[in-house]
Amino acid sequence: MSKETKDNGERISPFSDEELEYFRGIILKKREDAERDLNLLMDALKESTENSSDESAYSFHMADAGSDAQEREKTYMLFNRTKKFIKYLDDAVERINNKSYGVCKVTGKKISKGRLEAVPHTQISIEAKLKRR
Repeated sequence: MSKETKDNGERISPFSDEELEYFRGIILKKREDAERDLNLLMDALKESTENSSDESAYSFHMADAGSDAQEREKTYMLFNRTKKFIKYLDDAVERINNKSYGVCKVTGKKISKGRLEAVPHTQISIEAKLKRR
């Protein structure tokens, strides 16, 4: 078993059910915003791909093609980053569900409420993060 769950499945989160629901609300709001961003990025990628194949509307110039390709690449990277962020948020909701949310996976100690409010998907405390540098 991991540090986050005990063999008998009992709660190890240092937070009460009410606090866990508070964090769930923060996470779900961030997830909703990220989903909206993901859809906008997907639309931008589709539009960019369609426009790149339609060369008749503009005069074709290599510099323009390079700029367009760079913009598409940047949008694609943001798209992937947002997908990964949503996965982290989903994982945090799962930790809330199994009552293991808020425990540092490095130190095994409680992650501060302030850190979780700022970065609700984190699995490490400030103490552990600073030691990693």
